[in-house]
Amino acid sequence: MEAEDGNQALDVFALQQPDLVFLDVDMPGKNGFQVCEEIRANPLGKNVPVLIATGADDKESIDRGFQVGATQYKTKPVNWPLLSRDVRYMLRAAKAFLDIKAQENKLRYFAYFDHLTELPNRRSFSEQLHHNLLAGQETGRQTGLIILGIDHFKRINDSLGYERGDQLLRNIANRIHDCLASMGHVISDHTHEDGIVHDEGLVLELARPGGDEFSVIVRDAIDEQQLEAVGLEILKALAEPITISSQHLVVTPSVGIAMSPGHGDTPESLLRNADAAMHAAKSDGRGQIRHYDESLNRDAAEKVLLETELRAALELGEQIFMVYQPQIDTRTGDVAGVEALVRWNHPELGNISPVKFIPVAESSGLIIALGDLILRKVNDDAVSAGENFPDSVAISINLSPIQFTQSDFVAELSKTLKDIDSRFKIELELTEGVLMSDASTNLSKLKELKAIGFDLAIDDFGTGYSSLSYLRNFPIDTLKIDRSFIVDLGNEGGDGIVKAILSLSNALGLRTVAEGVETVEQSRFLCENGCTLIQGYLLAKPLTIEDFVKVAKNNFTHQLGIRS
Repeated sequence: MEAEDGNQALDVFALQQPDLVFLDVDMPGKNGFQVCEEIRANPLGKNVPVLIATGADDKESIDRGFQVGATQYKTKPVNWPLLSRDVRYMLRAAKAFLDIKAQENKLRYFAYFDHLTELPNRRSFSEQLHHNLLAGQETGRQTGLIILGIDHFKRINDSLGYERGDQLLRNIANRIHDCLASMGHVISDHTHEDGIVHDEGLVLELARPGGDEFSVIVRDAIDEQQLEAVGLEILKALAEPITISSQHLVVTPSVGIAMSPGHGDTPESLLRNADAAMHAAKSDGRGQIRHYDESLNRDAAEKVLLETELRAALELGEQIFMVYQPQIDTRTGDVAGVEALVRWNHPELGNISPVKFIPVAESSGLIIALGDLILRKVNDDAVSAGENFPDSVAISINLSPIQFTQSDFVAELSKTLKDIDSRFKIELELTEGVLMSDASTNLSKLKELKAIGFDLAIDDFGTGYSSLSYLRNFPIDTLKIDRSFIVDLGNEGGDGIVKAILSLSNALGLRTVAEGVETVEQSRFLCENGCTLIQGYLLAKPLTIEDFVKVAKNNFTHQLGIRS
């Protein structure tokens, strides 16, 4: 390939992308120095060998040639046999250089990127966070950090298998990336950024530091509300089920937010505080967003104390006790069921709310021992009540997702049942999200529980993404309507949702339990629309076993507010 002048040489280079360029300094139009400089400015010409020929052999001309990027320099007249040798040498050297460069890029990729999601890894994330904080200190701007942890991912991974678990992580990474791209400019490959500064719009740096956690650095963040808006969009993006090998999985992230410099001016402190906020979001009920504040440090210390004390309480067994909240049949007004609720009375700390100690038990693994103790305590209470405990009443017990997803859960539960030889009907309550997290696998486990003799209930129904086909196939006996829908009764939207749940339940032949009923108006609406059982402070608060057996003899027709 030849060119008549410098301008044509640049056009030929752009079109043909040659392996080597031979330039004469004294070309018409743009001279050889200018052409070489423009080739080097082109990303495609960064590593192409360039040989410059000139009649001048002065040091200034030679220096200028190397300054504009020449690989080799020849003075006229050109020795063509030697030139041929030099060209072969330059091509071999260029290939060797490109091979080394490719190897360097490969090593950099392994060092800085997560091979599963192809996002920056912990090392890359740490360096970028450090870089952003330094830039913020120089400009006086804030840096936002969002940490996302996928709720119950270990449970999902154990049930799916690691291969499909990896596929799920890739899907999650893609969803988060697409979500962020809809809001601003996403940087997830720092090897190609080369210090580019984006002056306009939202700039977000996505990474996967490891495990089930993802991070988003928000450059030049305005305020915490802006970070929360980003977090909310991510929650929405992950709310829709993800299909893996024909299984429809619902995952939720817990989101922690921290802002520099207010919440930390070093990578370590900012990351620690964002991580603390994320774990607080998990404790708040998962699928939540939590901003960092100083109280989280106190919360962390409290959790350590609670875990230590709970471990001791489980060994002794004396501080843990059960209370029972009646469930009233809307047709007869009689007590037809009861929910067993665990309580903890510490000798020094007093009564500790389940809202505090259940998350600690789950995060520490103590929930397995606590679940076993609950079942034994319920049986002991029922036995102590003797003939006063009504045989027709089923006892509902909540199961933690951690318990249910243990591989040996059914076997261990069967062993405990044999030990206690319970003669009472027990209904196990599982949340909708737990069942739908791996519906096909959980279906077989539910069938095993039914075979043992348990009734099964979906707790907090309406807050997840149940598939109607799965609901029809699940061996479920009861749907418990989440209290958030009961609170909304009295307005058109709330009434419509509860009516729809009741119609669905009746069509599937299931019992319905409305929990959290506190007003006569709520009770009356539920009774008139076919709800099976009602539970709440309107009728009775949680009671000791002694008080429950007394109340179980009462009729609650008047309290239900049923019109005659």
